[in-house]
Amino acid sequence: MAMLIAAVGGMAVAIQAQFMGLMDRSVGNIEGVFITYCGGGILIAGLMLLMRGGNLGEWRSVPWYAFTSGILGLIIVGSIGFSVPRLGLVASLTILVAIQLLVGAVLDHFGLLGAVPRPLDLPRILGMAVLVVGIWLTIR
Repeated sequence: MAMLIAAVGGMAVAIQAQFMGLMDRSVGNIEGVFITYCGGGILIAGLMLLMRGGNLGEWRSVPWYAFTSGILGLIIVGSIGFSVPRLGLVASLTILVAIQLLVGAVLDHFGLLGAVPRPLDLPRILGMAVLVVGIWLTIR
């Protein structure tokens, strides 16, 4: 089930990236990010109301740095919206996913920011090397 949800998320990222590129060209990057976050904010607020607040009472147990995730989301959405019309969907997402995986490998390896330590081994290092070659082939 987790793999299916991850696959759906991947499809959503590709479609959202295309839509963000369209908004960047029409209304601008900052405005597109604003529209995106307003739409998502309204939807999630409605879902939380239906769930009667969910588990918000536990917010004090969250590490302080986790609250920067909204800011990081703005950076993600803004960078996608900016790069897609300039580099194309495939090149933009290739760079985004490759860097995401490389940073994720470092976080996992060292157990940073609350990650469960998962040491890098030769197959993972080779996989990341293949990814770097793939980026070069995609954007050259």
